[in-house]
Amino acid sequence: MNDVQPDELTAAVDEIMADAGITTNRALIRRMLSTSILLGQEDTERLDLKIASAALVEMRDAFRLFQPYAGVPKVTVFGSARTRQDDPLYVQARSVASVLAERGWMVVTGAGPGIMQAAAEGAGEKMALGVSIRLPFEEKPDAVVADDTHRVEMKYFFTRKLMLVKESTGFICLPGGFGTLDEMFELLTLQQTGKAEPMPIVLLDQPGGTFWKGLERFIVESLIPAGVISADDFDRVLVTDSAEEAVAEITGFWRNYDSLRWIDDLLVLRLKNAPTDAEIEMLNTEFASLLVEGRIALSTALPIEVADRDRVDLPRLSLHLRQREVGGLYRLIDAINALDSAG
Repeated sequence: MNDVQPDELTAAVDEIMADAGITTNRALIRRMLSTSILLGQEDTERLDLKIASAALVEMRDAFRLFQPYAGVPKVTVFGSARTRQDDPLYVQARSVASVLAERGWMVVTGAGPGIMQAAAEGAGEKMALGVSIRLPFEEKPDAVVADDTHRVEMKYFFTRKLMLVKESTGFICLPGGFGTLDEMFELLTLQQTGKAEPMPIVLLDQPGGTFWKGLERFIVESLIPAGVISADDFDRVLVTDSAEEAVAEITGFWRNYDSLRWIDDLLVLRLKNAPTDAEIEMLNTEFASLLVEGRIALSTALPIEVADRDRVDLPRLSLHLRQREVGGLYRLIDAINALDSAG
């Protein structure tokens, strides 16, 4: 192994950053460059280096794709690549994407055929973004999702799944196979474990369809009785066969709720409009069981939020939420969005 000392490596990396004109986020850039050099010093296997290198390149390409649209709300639509154009599910995906695009939402898909193509068609070229995967045997989508200016191609599923989730603030899953179910369960896992902030998740079927109802029945009859999930873990999900209900769920989730932040064991919910005293009293009465202690209280930005310039102008509700009350948190957000003060 090379005997370059850590201080020498840091100095050399800093010189590279200075020569490249990097002046912001230097600590993070230094960490990435230093890690790459350490991988080389440690005689890392070539295949491992190829994985790390390709993943970083793919993430950079995806960041560049999404960056111009940072201020635009996005919804990711998941579904089968094998759904045909004459299938009612295809029509449903195209319809829900069209309505969301008309309301200012960009539609993110896996840039493949089937449901992905339907959603991209519904959104239209200007409002569709694609994160595709290189596969040896799947069909290719039509031109609406093949425009290189609105699409990035990935080699690895894990980088693709990251980018399909990272930029969106709403998710719609239509019936599909292993890939679609994998994506849907990862969404639920991220929510259940608190690794992702609350987001609206819709399981959308064709009119009269029973695909997701079967999943819901399995969860209620098998998973909850077995104790492997909490009884309210599925409360965060809307199961529907109505495109109108799907749109209302995605857009309505953000009617008043803005974001959240944990500060030690205190949960801070940032809102667009402050509730009245009577509304806060109602929330305390209805959601007392969610609290470890204390009450739901109206507050201004806390000192650490002010220091970070983190949504400081918004009103807040603070509370000590009981652990694993993710489903309850969704119900609280729904109640906040339904308040008269929400506008």
